[in-house]
Amino acid sequence: MRISDALATQRPFFSFEFFPPKDDEGARALFSTIELLAPLRPAFVSITYGAGGSSRERTVALAKQIQREIGLTVMAHVTCVGSTRGELRELFDDLARGGIENVLALRGDPPKGSSSFVAAEGGFAHASDLIAMLRRNYDFCIGAACYPETHMEAESVQSDLMHLKEKVDAGAEFLISQLFFDNERFAEFGARARTAGVDVPILPGLMPITNSAQVARFTSSIGAAIPPKLLRELERRSDDPKAVEDLGVAYAALQATELLSRGAPGIHFYTLNRSPATRAIVSALISGSAWRPSFGAVR
Repeated sequence: MRISDALATQRPFFSFEFFPPKDDEGARALFSTIELLAPLRPAFVSITYGAGGSSRERTVALAKQIQREIGLTVMAHVTCVGSTRGELRELFDDLARGGIENVLALRGDPPKGSSSFVAAEGGFAHASDLIAMLRRNYDFCIGAACYPETHMEAESVQSDLMHLKEKVDAGAEFLISQLFFDNERFAEFGARARTAGVDVPILPGLMPITNSAQVARFTSSIGAAIPPKLLRELERRSDDPKAVEDLGVAYAALQATELLSRGAPGIHFYTLNRSPATRAIVSALISGSAWRPSFGAVR
């Protein structure tokens, strides 16, 4: 199914993101995780690139295998990093032949060890260029990324919004946000985006906190802030991993409930290839019908 169609018709709307494993054992563990999450009927699952686009072939192979063997709608991430236009065309041809209908088009982060992004010779410098090529030459449903707390490389909030509008004008049909922990910042971002003319659905991206050190690394690398009250509670539990995970699950469930009640079209979960936290949150949301207040105001 095309994600744009699911966004228009499906409630509850949840999606799960996974990253390609490094070996066969990791692949088996990933498929076990996906099979555990499949009964929750996600609208789609997404498969990322590795850092710097390092796992392109594995991303494509996994996307096709999950869709074929598990029967879930899959979105493949594709970045501009290290690829010529011809190589990207080959990749998209492969995805299309495999029945993949949905692509998240990203510029991508600089390769490890590089401080800034440099386009490959004969490649694309911006996600909007990649999206425009996809719109001209393929029939994928195209998604793009957005940043509630502003991309770390953006010169200003306004320039970040300008680049976001360029992606939508180029052909992006929906947006998925970078992870965040402060719903007010997401609401403020949404209002700015609508004022700037961004009129496509915006899926908030949430990551349940299961490890304090891990979330600290993630937030520092992407410029996301942890609200002071949440940070204090995490620090109080720093010597009790289970208590940290329990707090993270509860906090993400509260976040999701509020976002859905405010009119978010759904929730995109960054799973880190693990099922328990995401299963607990989504099961609670479904059993509590947390999405229903927003159903009539989705579009």
